[in-house]
Amino acid sequence: MQFRQKALSKLQSPEELDLPLRFARPQGRLVLAVTVVVMAVAAFWAFIGSVSSKLSAPGILTHAEGSYLLQSPFAGQVTAVLAKEGQLLSPGAPLLQVSTDRGDRAVRVVAGGRLTTLVAKIGSVVTTGADVATVERVKNPDDPLVAVLYVPGGSGGTIPVGAPVDLNVQSVPQQRFGVLRGRVTAVGRAPQTPAQIGGFLGDNRLAAQFARQGNPVAVLVQLERSSATRSGYRWSSADGPPYPVDSTTPVTGAVHLAAQHPVDWLLP
Repeated sequence: MQFRQKALSKLQSPEELDLPLRFARPQGRLVLAVTVVVMAVAAFWAFIGSVSSKLSAPGILTHAEGSYLLQSPFAGQVTAVLAKEGQLLSPGAPLLQVSTDRGDRAVRVVAGGRLTTLVAKIGSVVTTGADVATVERVKNPDDPLVAVLYVPGGSGGTIPVGAPVDLNVQSVPQQRFGVLRGRVTAVGRAPQTPAQIGGFLGDNRLAAQFARQGNPVAVLVQLERSSATRSGYRWSSADGPPYPVDSTTPVTGAVHLAAQHPVDWLLP
Protein backbone atom coordinates (compact mmCIF):
# COMPACT_ATOMS: atom_id res chain seq x y z
CA MET A 1 0.00 0.00 0.00
CA GLN A 2 2.84 2.37 0.80
CA PHE A 3 4.39 1.99 -2.68
CA ARG A 4 0.96 2.43 -4.34
CA GLN A 5 0.35 5.68 -2.48
CA LYS A 6 3.73 7.03 -3.63
CA ALA A 7 2.96 6.12 -7.23
CA LEU A 8 -0.44 7.82 -7.09
CA SER A 9 1.12 10.89 -5.52
CA LYS A 10 3.68 11.06 -8.31
CA LEU A 11 0.99 10.86 -10.99
CA GLN A 12 -1.10 13.60 -9.36
CA SER A 13 1.83 16.03 -9.02
CA PRO A 14 2.30 18.54 -11.89
CA GLU A 15 5.28 18.09 -14.27
CA GLU A 16 8.34 20.09 -13.36
CA LEU A 17 8.62 21.84 -16.72
CA ASP A 18 10.27 24.94 -15.28
CA LEU A 19 13.43 23.12 -14.16
CA PRO A 20 16.46 23.42 -16.51
CA LEU A 21 17.65 20.21 -18.22
CA ARG A 22 21.41 19.69 -18.23
CA PHE A 23 22.58 17.78 -21.31
CA ALA A 24 26.33 17.69 -20.55
CA ARG A 25 28.83 19.12 -18.18
CA PRO A 26 31.19 21.87 -19.47
CA GLN A 27 34.12 19.47 -19.15
CA GLY A 28 32.32 16.96 -21.38
CA ARG A 29 31.70 19.57 -24.07
CA LEU A 30 35.40 20.47 -24.02
CA VAL A 31 36.44 16.84 -24.44
CA LEU A 32 33.96 16.41 -27.29
CA ALA A 33 35.24 19.53 -29.05
CA VAL A 34 38.87 18.41 -28.75
CA THR A 35 37.96 14.94 -30.08
CA VAL A 36 36.19 16.43 -33.10
CA VAL A 37 39.15 18.71 -33.87
CA VAL A 38 41.65 15.86 -33.58
CA MET A 39 39.57 13.63 -35.86
CA ALA A 40 39.24 16.41 -38.42
CA VAL A 41 43.00 17.06 -38.41
CA ALA A 42 43.73 13.33 -38.72
CA ALA A 43 41.32 12.98 -41.66
CA PHE A 44 42.87 16.02 -43.37
CA TRP A 45 46.39 14.60 -42.88
CA ALA A 46 45.31 11.18 -44.15
CA PHE A 47 44.25 12.69 -47.49
CA ILE A 48 46.78 15.53 -47.84
CA GLY A 49 49.87 14.36 -45.90
CA SER A 50 52.53 11.99 -47.18
CA VAL A 51 54.73 9.31 -45.61
CA SER A 52 57.99 8.11 -47.11
CA SER A 53 59.44 4.64 -46.61
CA LYS A 54 62.60 2.70 -47.46
CA LEU A 55 63.31 -0.80 -48.67
CA SER A 56 66.58 -2.36 -47.52
CA ALA A 57 68.29 -5.08 -49.56
CA PRO A 58 71.76 -6.66 -49.86
CA GLY A 59 73.84 -6.29 -52.99
CA ILE A 60 77.29 -5.87 -54.47
CA LEU A 61 79.39 -3.35 -56.36
CA THR A 62 80.30 -4.55 -59.82
CA HIS A 63 80.49 -3.48 -63.45
CA ALA A 64 77.43 -3.46 -65.65
CA GLU A 65 78.27 -6.67 -67.53
CA GLY A 66 79.10 -8.69 -64.42
CA SER A 67 81.63 -11.53 -64.18
CA TYR A 68 81.99 -15.16 -65.20
CA LEU A 69 83.58 -18.30 -63.82
CA LEU A 70 86.43 -19.69 -65.88
CA GLN A 71 86.62 -23.48 -65.85
CA SER A 72 89.48 -25.69 -66.92
CA PRO A 73 88.88 -27.64 -70.14
CA PHE A 74 91.66 -30.04 -69.14
CA ALA A 75 92.53 -32.33 -66.25
CA GLY A 76 96.05 -32.16 -64.89
CA GLN A 77 98.45 -30.27 -62.67
CA VAL A 78 99.01 -26.53 -62.84
CA THR A 79 102.66 -25.91 -63.68
CA ALA A 80 102.54 -22.14 -64.29
CA VAL A 81 100.30 -19.14 -63.51
CA LEU A 82 100.51 -16.63 -66.35
CA ALA A 83 98.49 -13.74 -64.87
CA LYS A 84 97.83 -12.14 -61.50
CA GLU A 85 94.72 -10.89 -59.77
CA GLY A 86 93.67 -7.41 -60.84
CA GLN A 87 95.27 -7.75 -64.26
CA LEU A 88 93.29 -6.79 -67.36
CA LEU A 89 93.30 -9.64 -69.87
CA SER A 90 92.36 -9.64 -73.54
CA PRO A 91 90.07 -12.32 -75.00
CA GLY A 92 91.90 -15.63 -75.38
CA ALA A 93 94.82 -14.60 -73.18
CA PRO A 94 96.56 -17.57 -71.46
CA LEU A 95 95.92 -17.79 -67.73
CA LEU A 96 97.31 -21.15 -66.62
CA GLN A 97 99.60 -23.85 -67.93
CA VAL A 98 98.40 -27.34 -67.13
CA SER A 99 100.43 -30.52 -67.51
CA THR A 100 98.18 -33.23 -68.97
CA ASP A 101 98.72 -36.73 -70.30
CA ARG A 102 98.93 -35.12 -73.74
CA GLY A 103 101.53 -32.55 -72.76
CA ASP A 104 101.32 -28.98 -71.49
CA ARG A 105 98.09 -27.15 -72.33
CA ALA A 106 97.10 -23.52 -71.76
CA VAL A 107 93.87 -22.50 -70.04
CA ARG A 108 92.73 -19.28 -71.70
CA VAL A 109 90.15 -16.68 -70.73
CA VAL A 110 86.96 -16.85 -72.78
CA ALA A 111 86.10 -13.14 -72.79
CA GLY A 112 88.37 -10.26 -71.95
CA GLY A 113 88.21 -8.61 -68.56
CA ARG A 114 89.83 -8.12 -65.17
CA LEU A 115 91.01 -11.15 -63.27
CA THR A 116 89.36 -10.74 -59.86
CA THR A 117 89.89 -14.17 -58.28
CA LEU A 118 92.43 -16.86 -59.11
CA VAL A 119 91.57 -20.19 -57.50
CA ALA A 120 94.20 -22.44 -59.09
CA LYS A 121 97.79 -22.14 -57.91
CA ILE A 122 101.03 -23.71 -59.05
CA GLY A 123 100.95 -27.37 -58.08
CA SER A 124 97.15 -27.54 -57.91
CA VAL A 125 95.53 -30.56 -59.51
CA VAL A 126 92.47 -29.60 -61.53
CA THR A 127 89.79 -31.71 -63.14
CA THR A 128 87.91 -31.04 -66.35
CA GLY A 129 85.25 -28.41 -65.62
CA ALA A 130 86.82 -27.27 -62.34
CA ASP A 131 86.51 -23.56 -61.46
CA VAL A 132 89.94 -21.94 -61.76
CA ALA A 133 89.25 -18.17 -61.84
CA THR A 134 86.67 -15.39 -61.86
CA VAL A 135 86.93 -12.78 -64.61
CA GLU A 136 85.03 -9.52 -64.55
CA ARG A 137 83.69 -8.44 -67.94
CA VAL A 138 85.22 -5.00 -68.28
CA LYS A 139 87.25 -3.38 -71.06
CA ASN A 140 88.69 -0.57 -68.98
CA PRO A 141 89.36 -0.74 -65.23
CA ASP A 142 88.26 2.91 -65.01
CA ASP A 143 84.76 2.09 -66.26
CA PRO A 144 82.19 3.26 -63.67
CA LEU A 145 80.90 0.87 -61.07
CA VAL A 146 77.26 0.02 -60.52
CA ALA A 147 75.49 -1.60 -57.60
CA VAL A 148 73.19 -4.57 -58.00
CA LEU A 149 70.68 -5.09 -55.18
CA TYR A 150 68.69 -8.29 -54.71
CA VAL A 151 65.26 -7.50 -53.25
CA PRO A 152 62.54 -10.02 -52.32
CA GLY A 153 60.52 -11.09 -55.34
CA GLY A 154 57.29 -9.50 -54.14
CA SER A 155 58.89 -6.09 -53.53
CA GLY A 156 60.26 -5.40 -56.99
CA GLY A 157 57.03 -3.79 -58.19
CA THR A 158 57.17 -1.13 -55.47
CA ILE A 159 60.52 0.26 -56.66
CA PRO A 160 60.28 3.05 -59.26
CA VAL A 161 63.04 3.75 -61.75
CA GLY A 162 64.88 6.89 -60.65
CA ALA A 163 64.39 6.25 -56.93
CA PRO A 164 67.33 7.50 -54.82
CA VAL A 165 69.40 4.86 -53.04
CA ASP A 166 71.76 5.07 -50.05
CA LEU A 167 74.47 2.40 -50.15
CA ASN A 168 76.28 1.27 -47.04
CA VAL A 169 79.60 -0.07 -48.37
CA GLN A 170 81.03 -2.88 -46.27
CA SER A 171 84.64 -1.73 -46.65
CA VAL A 172 83.86 1.90 -45.72
CA PRO A 173 83.03 2.90 -42.09
CA GLN A 174 79.59 4.49 -42.32
CA GLN A 175 79.87 6.59 -39.16
CA ARG A 176 82.99 8.27 -40.52
CA PHE A 177 82.40 8.58 -44.26
CA GLY A 178 78.65 8.14 -44.64
CA VAL A 179 76.87 6.30 -47.44
CA LEU A 180 77.31 6.12 -51.19
CA ARG A 181 74.63 7.84 -53.29
CA GLY A 182 72.93 6.30 -56.31
CA ARG A 183 69.69 6.00 -58.29
CA VAL A 184 67.71 3.05 -59.60
CA THR A 185 68.12 2.66 -63.37
CA ALA A 186 66.46 -0.73 -63.92
CA VAL A 187 64.31 -3.24 -62.04
CA GLY A 188 64.22 -6.90 -63.06
CA ARG A 189 60.97 -8.17 -64.54
CA ALA A 190 61.14 -11.60 -62.89
CA PRO A 191 62.86 -13.23 -59.88
CA GLN A 192 66.25 -14.77 -60.59
CA THR A 193 67.36 -18.27 -59.71
CA PRO A 194 70.67 -18.92 -57.92
CA ALA A 195 72.07 -20.19 -61.24
CA GLN A 196 71.20 -16.91 -62.96
CA ILE A 197 72.70 -14.85 -60.15
CA GLY A 198 75.84 -16.99 -60.11
CA GLY A 199 76.16 -16.67 -63.88
CA PHE A 200 76.15 -12.87 -63.61
CA LEU A 201 78.34 -12.51 -60.53
CA GLY A 202 80.67 -15.42 -61.24
CA ASP A 203 80.28 -16.51 -57.61
CA ASN A 204 77.96 -19.36 -56.64
CA ARG A 205 78.50 -18.74 -52.94
CA LEU A 206 77.20 -15.17 -53.21
CA ALA A 207 74.34 -16.38 -55.39
CA ALA A 208 73.23 -18.82 -52.69
CA GLN A 209 73.46 -16.05 -50.10
CA PHE A 210 71.31 -13.60 -52.10
CA ALA A 211 68.72 -16.32 -52.81
CA ARG A 212 68.63 -17.62 -49.26
CA GLN A 213 65.08 -16.34 -48.65
CA GLY A 214 63.72 -17.12 -52.11
CA ASN A 215 64.46 -16.05 -55.66
CA PRO A 216 65.05 -12.27 -55.61
CA VAL A 217 64.60 -9.51 -58.17
CA ALA A 218 67.74 -7.70 -59.35
CA VAL A 219 67.74 -3.91 -59.07
CA LEU A 220 70.44 -1.98 -60.95
CA VAL A 221 71.69 1.19 -59.24
CA GLN A 222 73.81 3.78 -61.02
CA LEU A 223 76.28 5.48 -58.69
CA GLU A 224 76.35 9.27 -58.70
CA ARG A 225 79.71 10.61 -59.84
CA SER A 226 81.72 13.37 -58.15
CA SER A 227 85.06 14.91 -59.05
CA ALA A 228 85.50 16.18 -55.49
CA THR A 229 86.06 12.76 -53.89
CA ARG A 230 88.94 10.33 -54.09
CA SER A 231 86.64 7.49 -55.07
CA GLY A 232 85.04 9.49 -57.88
CA TYR A 233 81.55 8.99 -56.46
CA ARG A 234 79.21 11.10 -54.32
CA TRP A 235 78.88 10.32 -50.63
CA SER A 236 76.69 11.67 -47.86
CA SER A 237 79.85 13.10 -46.28
CA ALA A 238 81.77 15.92 -47.95
CA ASP A 239 84.82 13.93 -49.06
CA GLY A 240 83.98 10.26 -48.69
CA PRO A 241 86.75 7.73 -47.98
CA PRO A 242 90.34 8.69 -48.94
CA TYR A 243 90.65 5.61 -51.15
CA PRO A 244 88.79 4.16 -54.14
CA VAL A 245 86.09 1.55 -53.75
CA ASP A 246 86.47 -1.68 -55.67
CA SER A 247 84.11 -3.98 -57.47
CA THR A 248 82.93 -7.20 -55.80
CA THR A 249 82.51 -5.21 -52.55
CA PRO A 250 79.30 -6.14 -50.64
CA VAL A 251 76.82 -3.34 -49.96
CA THR A 252 73.47 -2.86 -48.28
CA GLY A 253 71.13 -0.52 -50.14
CA ALA A 254 68.25 1.54 -48.76
CA VAL A 255 65.88 2.38 -51.62
CA HIS A 256 63.70 5.45 -51.04
CA LEU A 257 60.21 4.48 -52.18
CA ALA A 258 57.63 6.92 -53.49
CA ALA A 259 55.78 8.87 -50.80
CA GLN A 260 52.20 7.77 -50.16
CA HIS A 261 49.13 9.35 -48.58
CA PRO A 262 48.18 7.53 -45.36
CA VAL A 263 44.68 6.92 -46.74
CA ASP A 264 46.24 4.81 -49.52
CA TRP A 265 47.14 2.17 -46.92
CA LEU A 266 43.42 1.73 -46.13
CA LEU A 267 42.27 1.47 -49.73
CA PRO A 268 42.44 -1.84 -51.62
